[in-house]
Amino acid sequence: MSIKDILTFEELSPKQIIRILDLADKYKEEKKKRVFRKELSSRILALIFQKSSTRTRISFEIAMKELGGEVLSFSANDLQLSRGETIEDSARVFSRYVDIVMLRVYKHKDIIKFANASSIPVINGLSDLYHPCQTLADLQTIREIKGHLKKLKIAWIGDGNNVANSLILACSKMDIQMAIACPKTHQPSQEVISYAKSKKAKILITSNSKDAAHDADVVITDTFVSMGQEKNKKERLKIFLPKYQVNQKLMTLAKKDAIFMHCLPAHRGEEVTSEVLDGPQSAVWEEAENRLHSQKALLSLLLSNRL
Repeated sequence: MSIKDILTFEELSPKQIIRILDLADKYKEEKKKRVFRKELSSRILALIFQKSSTRTRISFEIAMKELGGEVLSFSANDLQLSRGETIEDSARVFSRYVDIVMLRVYKHKDIIKFANASSIPVINGLSDLYHPCQTLADLQTIREIKGHLKKLKIAWIGDGNNVANSLILACSKMDIQMAIACPKTHQPSQEVISYAKSKKAKILITSNSKDAAHDADVVITDTFVSMGQEKNKKERLKIFLPKYQVNQKLMTLAKKDAIFMHCLPAHRGEEVTSEVLDGPQSAVWEEAENRLHSQKALLSLLLSNRL
């Protein structure tokens, strides 16, 4: 049975994940040769942004256009949503006009409401609880550099946020060990952790960054102050710094060939030092590029009912 929506990452089976990654790799190689298959000609993608974006907007727009489709992009203020129209009614209208919708929202419950009322595929481009599109790019990047995904160890350092939640779901499906170092007050979703444990996933939650980074194949972090949390910046930085900063000293605890990843934007000198971000172990620019290729594969597979 094909999947209609991608909202968390839980929807995908290991085989479906590999199918997306294989096609993403193929698109990446074709792009290098300037080969573009217009397989989504006459199809329309709508992008809805409650939260502003750089990588999400650019990557989705380019992905759809390289597949031959069209893109319509809206901020919340462009729509009647800002004037009281319900999310469900908006979803029903979009379902009559376009072929697929990507939403970047503050509250995950909003995207669930939209998807439940929509008759067309809905992709979560980011919510407060999950970021599945980032996870696809992360897996593509790790597999590209390491050659495989099995038996690897990922160390997540910092806030147990939306990106961490989707990554935990992915690791629980792909036999990847994950060690998460975070304050007790900023752990990943307990629902996600319970899901991972139910799948007998190798997930460690600790408050010690050194324990998490020890012998890791991949070290990942994210901003300590996400969009919408700016008013609490000083308080949050006191919680995370310096204990959860990824610096060169912490990287030496990982494997010698370990890579560093960050979904960006990065706040240099906070969650990561410039020495690491710009260093030889950094894979952040490949990771950013792979948002394009993995989302391109996702659009193609969802709209052709091949997922």
